[in-house]
Order: sequence, then structure tokens, then C-alpha cells
Amino acid sequence: MDNKADILEDEIDLKELFKTIWNKRVFILIVTSVITLLAIVYVNIKTPIYEVKALIEIGTYKTETNQNISIDDADILAKKLSTIFIDLRKNINDKEFEITKTIPLKGMKNFIEISSEAKSNTDAINGLNEVIEYIKKDHLLILNDIKEKNEAELKNLELTIKNIKEDKIVNIDKKIELYTQNILNLEEQMKYVTEVLQNITKLDPSISALKLMEKRDISNAIIENKSTLFDLTEQKENLLNVQINKLLERKKLFEALSLPYNLKNSEIVGKILVDDKPIKPKKILIVVVTFITGFILAIFAVFFMQFINNMRKEEK
Repeated sequence: MDNKADILEDEIDLKELFKTIWNKRVFILIVTSVITLLAIVYVNIKTPIYEVKALIEIGTYKTETNQNISIDDADILAKKLSTIFIDLRKNINDKEFEITKTIPLKGMKNFIEISSEAKSNTDAINGLNEVIEYIKKDHLLILNDIKEKNEAELKNLELTIKNIKEDKIVNIDKKIELYTQNILNLEEQMKYVTEVLQNITKLDPSISALKLMEKRDISNAIIENKSTLFDLTEQKENLLNVQINKLLERKKLFEALSLPYNLKNSEIVGKILVDDKPIKPKKILIVVVTFITGFILAIFAVFFMQFINNMRKEEK
């Protein structure tokens, strides 16, 4: 019996509530309409905010081992840009643009996405270009430093090649000429000693022995000079055909490393993404939320006024 009484009492309470709402429907409608109308006016007079986006590819450079190395780390660069263009600009009034996002793309270590907001797409693009120019200028310093190192290595290689050609090889040529002349002189001496030996009679064994010793010494000297001459010739061939060729190949490598396509600065991938529709304010969402909020506030106001009236009746 008690349960039925409670249910009946709840039904009566709900009926009273709906009756109260129905009786004040005009008030609720007016309050909701006024609040909604104010929201409509607000979203129409509110300055629209536009957003543009760009995908930036971080520049790279090539090394001697033919590896592509990124100029910067995407995570570190994104945090750096966030600090400079977001955190440090928070307290600036009347900003022409606002950088809202600098994030590295997941799974793409050399790319970051940058978003800019402003009262017009033109201002937003200008803000985005300011960030991009900062990145390119900063990375260009790194590329110039790498290029200078490559050019310094090129100069060292050129000096080494010049030193080999104009110093080492020239000295070797002089030595080759000297030993060649020594051999010719020794061969002339050998010829003379041989002729002398042929003219010496068998009655002069002591002179014959001296000349034979002289002939042996000359022969040994010729062999030593020819051996040295052979070594010098090999040394010269090694410098010309091995060392200089290696240096020339290395020179070509560093010349290639300094070419523009091997020293790529950071740049936009494709074009800046522009949307002609503003992202703020979100008119439909604001109006819908305001309508619901106004309706709830109106009902609350009705019940609050009903509560005040009941209090007054009880006091009387």
C-alpha cells in the first residue's frame, strides 16, 4: 500500500512540474529566444578567425659515406618553435597572427606541421611565413658551416695534389735523372775497364787483379743504381697512378657534397593549406549550446520563482 502511495505521489509531483512548465511556457520561450538571439548576434559580430597550415620538411645534407643527415631533430625543432612563437608571444596584445601548433608528424621524423591563426588568411599566411623564414635562416647557417668545411677540405686536397706534382714528383724526377746519369757513367767506366783488361798481358797478374776488382765494384754500383732507379720509378708511378687518383676522386666527392641538391634547406611540402571558412567562432555549435543552456536556465528560473512564491504563501 505504501509503495502505491509513493508512486501516486511521484506521479502527482511530475504532473505538477509539467503543469508549472506549461503555465510558464511563454516566459520560457521568451527567455530562451532572447538568450539564443543574443548568441546569434554575438557570433555575427564576433571577428572571424582563419587558420592556415603548412607541412615543413627538415633539410638534409650528404656525408662522405653517402648518408643523408637531417639538419635538425623534428621533436627538438618543434619544441624550440613552440617556445619562441607560442610561449613567448602569449602576453603580446593585438597580435597580427598567432601560431597555435608546431608538432612533428608521427612516423615521419623529418616533418613538422605548423598552424597559424589570424583575422584574415593573409595575416595567418604572413605569420606562417615568418616561422618558415626563421627555420630556413637558422638551418642555412648550419648548411653554410658544412659547406665551408667541405670547401676547406677541397683546398687541402688541392694543396696536397699540388705538393705531390710540384714537389715530390719533381724531386723524384731529379733523382731519376741523377741515377740515370750515374748508370751511364758507370757503364762507360765498365767499358773502359773491360777494354783495359783485354789489353793486359798474362805477365801482369797484379794489374789484372786490380782491374777485375774495379770491374766488380763498378758492376755492383751499376746494380745498386739501377735498383734505386727502379724504386724511384715505382714511387713516381704510385704517386701518379694511385695517390693522386685517390686524391682526385676524393676531390670530386667533396665537390659533389657542396652541390645544392646535396645541401637541402628546410622547405614547405606542397603549398600552404588555406581554408576560406573561418574556424572561429563555430556559429552553429555556439547557437545550439546557447539555446539548450537558455532553455535550461529558463526552466530553472521558473522553478526558482515557484519556490519563492510557495515560501511567501507559507509565511502568510
